[in-house]
Amino acid sequence: MAARDPHRFINELDPSTLPALIERLEGRARNPLFAGLFEKYLDRLDLPRVARILEVGCGTGAMLRVLARRPDFRGECVGIDHSPHFVEAARNYAREERLDGRLHFAVGDAHNLDFPPSSFDLVIAHTMISHVTDPALVLGEMASVARPGGAVVIFDGDYASLTYAYPDHGFGHQMDVALATATFNNPRIMRDIPRFLPRFGLRLASAWGDAVVEIGDGDYFKSFAETYAPYVKRAGVLPAQAVDVWLKEQEMAMAHGTFFAACNYYTYIARRV
Repeated sequence: MAARDPHRFINELDPSTLPALIERLEGRARNPLFAGLFEKYLDRLDLPRVARILEVGCGTGAMLRVLARRPDFRGECVGIDHSPHFVEAARNYAREERLDGRLHFAVGDAHNLDFPPSSFDLVIAHTMISHVTDPALVLGEMASVARPGGAVVIFDGDYASLTYAYPDHGFGHQMDVALATATFNNPRIMRDIPRFLPRFGLRLASAWGDAVVEIGDGDYFKSFAETYAPYVKRAGVLPAQAVDVWLKEQEMAMAHGTFFAACNYYTYIARRV
């Protein structure tokens, strides 16, 4: 069986696997290290207080809820995702936090956005572009619904840089590659974004990189390993027993304070000309 990005093909997954993916997205949003990267680019956008914002591939809506809770923002947020399960979860979480009046979620395809041109002040793809079928098409759709002068933000990882420490360096590298292959449709897409932008009338305004690193103990990368290592096994990319041994080694490293994992993430803020 070939590796298939679970987020790209989420509508074909066994429904019993979806709670783990939902918890992964929610847990990631609670992680201070990772959540800080979202706040970092929000702080640089200088958004109007009543901006209209679209998140493409919103998952459970965790990032939009963070935005809606900011005291300096009273605008409207729209999130779309191609998973009805994620959209249902997003609506439920927003309702629980009494944010449903300002957050709106719908099932939609990032490759064919069903909004009028120039509808939004800000369009976000937060760890989404790595999962889609055609990143360039998605970027063009995002640009088309941003107003002139509005912002398009692409935030994602360069998953070819994803790495976990493992005593057998050879197998450790194989596992790093297998995780990236089994989890992301486009693990190197962030290297391509700068040359895509001008094609769609987007001007790069700001860009930077951040290394997400956990040493000693793990939270973000613990959840990542526990959630996605099973997809490496299901795809048959590596022997199941070897993957189990690798996962056990990561758990032991965390318990003993010797854990190490890292990945590079990049943020591009572009303006529609």
